[in-house]
Amino acid sequence: MAIVYLCLGSNMGDRFNLVQNAVNLFSLAENCDIIRTSALYETEPWGYKDQNWFLNLIVEMKTSLSPEELLAKCQEIERFLGRDRTIEVRWGERLIDADIIFYGKEVINTEKLTIPHKYMHKRAFVLVPLLELIPDFVHPVLNRTISQIYDDLEDVEDVFLYGTRPNAAI
Repeated sequence: MAIVYLCLGSNMGDRFNLVQNAVNLFSLAENCDIIRTSALYETEPWGYKDQNWFLNLIVEMKTSLSPEELLAKCQEIERFLGRDRTIEVRWGERLIDADIIFYGKEVINTEKLTIPHKYMHKRAFVLVPLLELIPDFVHPVLNRTISQIYDDLEDVEDVFLYGTRPNAAI
């Protein structure tokens, strides 16, 4: 069984329920056992800024699914919750997003799958919840801890615990 870390996020519709439903669907999935989740964070969009803020969290899970099977499970849950990748803008709004950040210490780089996630080290919305769960985890490619990677971030997007962002509608 591998320990994996998924980043779940939403910035459309009922963001809170979409993220919670995704967590619940992973907890019900065969060969997936959620260990814990981070707190829920409201995060400034990364990449394309002119859109709603996201709700994000990290799921720590034990699984016997292969990385490819886990990717298929992520995409299945996204589709079930209404995501249609054919109508999305890159880094644009989405109902739900489920990204594999780490799959144990494995390094995978294929046409369909890159693990560790290729942009995670540039995204505060991934690093802040990871800091909560695994600050001393060493990135298997960068050979730096999550804390060290976060400390080196440039152009950090805003990340707030859900419900604490000033002037935000909850």
